[in-house]
Amino acid sequence: MCKNRFKFESERIRDFISNSPYKGAHHWLKLSSLKEIQKPVSSELKKFQQVFRKTVKTKVPLLDVITSYILKTKGKQMRPLIVLHSAALFGTVNEASYRAATLIELMHTATLVHDDVVDDSNLRRSRFSINALWKNKIAVLVGDFLLSRGMLLALENKDYHLLEIVSVAVKDMSEGELLQIEKARKLDISEEVYFEIIRKKTASLLASCFATGAASTSQDQLIIEKMRLIGEHTGIAFQIKDDLFDFEKENKTGKPSGIDIKEKKMTLPLIYLLSKSSFAERRRIINTVKNHSHKPEKVNWLMDLVQQSGGLEYATEKMVWHKQQALELLKQFPDNQHRKSLEDLIEYVIERSK
Repeated sequence: MCKNRFKFESERIRDFISNSPYKGAHHWLKLSSLKEIQKPVSSELKKFQQVFRKTVKTKVPLLDVITSYILKTKGKQMRPLIVLHSAALFGTVNEASYRAATLIELMHTATLVHDDVVDDSNLRRSRFSINALWKNKIAVLVGDFLLSRGMLLALENKDYHLLEIVSVAVKDMSEGELLQIEKARKLDISEEVYFEIIRKKTASLLASCFATGAASTSQDQLIIEKMRLIGEHTGIAFQIKDDLFDFEKENKTGKPSGIDIKEKKMTLPLIYLLSKSSFAERRRIINTVKNHSHKPEKVNWLMDLVQQSGGLEYATEKMVWHKQQALELLKQFPDNQHRKSLEDLIEYVIERSK
């Protein structure tokens, strides 16, 4: 019975893909620099993967098929990489470090599964999302399972300090998302509010990667807080880089240029343009985003306006500033291969072409 169900689900995925207009779509990743960063913790990464697989293993055949699919579609696994290097920076990677990386990855994966349901997205990293293959109800339940599994993993091992760090991040992510939705209704996002949104929505999870890694090998609260701040600055720089991708004429991210405008998202380059515009110009820009973002000519006009305003240069300056803040904080710690790897990871976030 179980084997038949597994075969059915596997065939279902294969048929879905073979009959899809997305067939053959690939997102090729430039991994050469990442491979160098992975080398110092290559054996630890393999151990983490074993722990993660064991953690998501269940006695429910359908759930095992879906988690197997998730494991096959994992991306660059930068978050576990950050956790392991952060742990090794202050001691020897241990079982708590592997659980911290697993907890982060479970929470992160759960939020992605839920996000795809909310956004009605059929693709995740150029592969089919869980909701595309198994529909929304199952996708929501899978996300709930991953969240609860992460919490239980921490509780079973009395990793209360790790669970607290990650729980705060999940709370912040939810608040950031809701704040963005609230502000998107009026499109009245100031630069201050923008940074509050991305600090919560994007940077909080990266901050928890640095913090949980450190917390698994160090009990020094000052160290853990500094590592959290490093992750926060890195996450903010990461999001600004994402904002900048949207204004590239030949976009390398796999998404069409101007998609943030089409989705009525107020990003830093656009916020800068509004801050430099007259009252009448602001009204025209906001009206375009609100009521004409589905028109390619209007989107192109607005993108050109942002470029002419110096918005891209301004956003780049902010991105570099946050990167430098992260690197300066990191320099306060031992100068070893793990610090070097974390420095390379921070640079990778900024220099990535996708």
